[in-house]
Amino acid sequence: MSDILNSLIMGIVEGITEFLPVSSTGHLIVTKELLKFEGSETFEVVIQLGGVLAVMWFYFQTILQQVKNVATDAAVRRFWAAVIIAFLPAAFVGLAFHHYITEYLFNSVTVACSLIVGGIIMWWIEGVAFKPRTLAFEQITLKQALAIGCAQLCALIPGVSRSASTIMGGMLTGLDRSTATGFSFFLSIPTLGAASIYSLLKDLNGVGEHGIVNISVGLISSFIVSLLSIGWLLRYISKHNFRGFAVYRIIAGVIILILSYAGFFTSAA
Repeated sequence: MSDILNSLIMGIVEGITEFLPVSSTGHLIVTKELLKFEGSETFEVVIQLGGVLAVMWFYFQTILQQVKNVATDAAVRRFWAAVIIAFLPAAFVGLAFHHYITEYLFNSVTVACSLIVGGIIMWWIEGVAFKPRTLAFEQITLKQALAIGCAQLCALIPGVSRSASTIMGGMLTGLDRSTATGFSFFLSIPTLGAASIYSLLKDLNGVGEHGIVNISVGLISSFIVSLLSIGWLLRYISKHNFRGFAVYRIIAGVIILILSYAGFFTSAA
């Protein structure tokens, strides 16, 4: 029963943090420590599929329309070309350095430092006066997509946040806040989907360690909460900037750093 409860909590944390610019990986690492949860890396990656399914569910009508028009609409083809181009840098670098990242960077100190530094950068970006020139998905250029993809590389470091790096990267390249956020959602489909499939193929036994029930609980709870988080974030950014998240990141990072050096986390480096 405790494993099911832990799986539920991990799924909820994943769902809340995957699309908010606060780092889902970082929060999962810390949550795993707090729960003393013996979950494998495969389990943690597989429940990210809940987020992928949530994006596809939330944008179902848009995606369905795009599928119908892809053969005749150049704008649709250009948009998905932009998504794929933005995905490629993290795919290649992540694959090449996957072992090193999980071996040496998956610890509470890395998470804490990344949260703090990322929060400071986010605060600074929101203070930069710039006029967005890209106000819709169809206007995103391949050059902008590549820049966003390079920004996503930062998210390979636990605590940076894939959502934060792609949204902030998008804003720096000229996307308005709403378009950058939406593009980040779509970019999660190949990014998280590929990561989950890779982990499954690499370690099929990792799923068996927890059983179908635990995996299902984590996946379903992640899906439901991710769906709520996506809708909430889009409503939030229509009236607010990201500085509130920057403050949260810095405070959370400081607390985790203090607890790490106090010996609270076994994964502290």
